Amino acid sequence: MMSDRKVRVLIVDDSAFMRNVLTRMIESNPQFEIVGKAVNGREAIEMVAQLKPDVVTMDIEMPEMNGLQALQYIMSSTPTPVVMVSSLTESGTEATLKALELGAVDFIPKALNDAEKNIFRSAGNVHSRLLTAAAAKVSARAGSNAAVQVPQQQAVRKDSQPAAPAPTPRATPQPASRPQRFERAKILLIGSSTGGPRALQDVLSGLPGNLRVPVVVVQHMPASFTGPMANRLNDLCPLHVEEVKDGTLIQSGHIYVCPGGMQARVQKTDKGLMVKVQPDEGESLFKPSVEVMGQSVADALGGDVLAVMLTGMGSDGNKAFKRLRDAGAYVIAQDQATSVVYGMPKAVVDNGAAHEALPLGDIAAVISKLLS
Repeated sequence: MMSDRKVRVLIVDDSAFMRNVLTRMIESNPQFEIVGKAVNGREAIEMVAQLKPDVVTMDIEMPEMNGLQALQYIMSSTPTPVVMVSSLTESGTEATLKALELGAVDFIPKALNDAEKNIFRSAGNVHSRLLTAAAAKVSARAGSNAAVQVPQQQAVRKDSQPAAPAPTPRATPQPASRPQRFERAKILLIGSSTGGPRALQDVLSGLPGNLRVPVVVVQHMPASFTGPMANRLNDLCPLHVEEVKDGTLIQSGHIYVCPGGMQARVQKTDKGLMVKVQPDEGESLFKPSVEVMGQSVADALGGDVLAVMLTGMGSDGNKAFKRLRDAGAYVIAQDQATSVVYGMPKAVVDNGAAHEALPLGDIAAVISKLLS
């Protein structure tokens, strides 16, 4: 995003009250200008094509055409960064996760009561999310959302055949430093943020059902979203996926999603590796934090780790990943071309932690080979 011009925002919401609230909140920062307001998904599609905004805020429940339908059309015809405005309800959470799978860059939670006060209190966070989204790369890559176009009730189960094949990994030259197998690995650690839910689906659904190590996922996400995200991933992945609870002994063949709003750490015990989940004590801006988890993994396992950093804003986890590499871990970063936001993987590359940067479509295959 060019710093010498304003970020052009299109607001899509059927509520006049919410359109006004969002307008006042967004325009309180001089970096933004509202270029249009749509009251339903059909208007949104037309205005995106005509106005070509830098970023769209999209409500979910609207008449004529809802936000998910509009998002799917926009991402296929006029790919544009979209930030969903979502209520913190069970149905709102599920719809938001679906939107992230369909290509939305991020979401802004909204309270069902006292909405104006709630949103204005988080104005700085919203401005940051919109700036990040406006700079994000979105595309209508063929096959990138084929899996999520399947209705939820038809999602892939452990005991059924996949509804659609996983994207075929592109051939990537193997760097001289990559071993044929990384036998010392005792855990697979994955960090992600903005753009992560969609990237996680691509990677985790491509892992074999007999993976010999446990997988720990740290995705920046609020408390009410990580559990439903784990459930959705569980429907799509050969491995069992769950939101990890305090005191869980982690096992191979399982994927553990760290809960939002808390900090999670791995500890070595006489019974094996245990995850401790505790309230954040001000140690990180992110809850959960890749840095906090990564440092605990280094404490427990040294370099016996395969670590992967996917798309995300900022640099959370880069110090821990450098420590892991220095101890002998193998570190992979998602490459710039396929990252929605090339922040966290860039930090891992720039500080020398990453052995290699790979396109998203290659990562699952490389993990599978290293952990075979």
